[in-house]
Amino acid sequence: MQSIKVWDPLVRIFHWALVAGFAANALFTDDESKLHEWVGYAVVGLIAVRILWGLIGTRHARFKDFPPSLSASMEQVGDMATGRVTRHVGHTPLGALMIYNLLGSMLLIGLTGWMMTTNAFWGVGWVEEAHEVMVAWAEVSVVAHIAAVVYESWRTKVNLPRAMVTGRKNMPATDESPA
Repeated sequence: MQSIKVWDPLVRIFHWALVAGFAANALFTDDESKLHEWVGYAVVGLIAVRILWGLIGTRHARFKDFPPSLSASMEQVGDMATGRVTRHVGHTPLGALMIYNLLGSMLLIGLTGWMMTTNAFWGVGWVEEAHEVMVAWAEVSVVAHIAAVVYESWRTKVNLPRAMVTGRKNMPATDESPA
């Protein structure tokens, strides 16, 4: 096994802060409260920092390291169906799609949430509905993300949750090169 440094501190802090912010607003804060608004603004701020870091950050944090790819995602699905194991130092193709999904969902939640605070959109039904639909979609996506992380950790024998805490993946020496 080789220990490969993958996730820098900014990526890990972003990830867990986003988890805390989304969970706080989805589960604990009153939807009508100022705290709910401010946590929402903090989440949007986190997303902005992550987008910037996706352009200028470390290798595996950059978006160019995990471009959205339907063909690569289908190849990963094929691997899963046939029992082939391909380990990735950075994000997997399906993981990349989930990241883009979650970033976009969180931004749309933030946008519709902000819109509800403006004079132009306060009380407008479709804005509140869009906000609620996006929150529900994000909740489903988070559950799918957690299930996929658990499944892929088991299937590939790479502890993905530990890597998001420590920043390092323990991988067999024969897998994808860290270079």
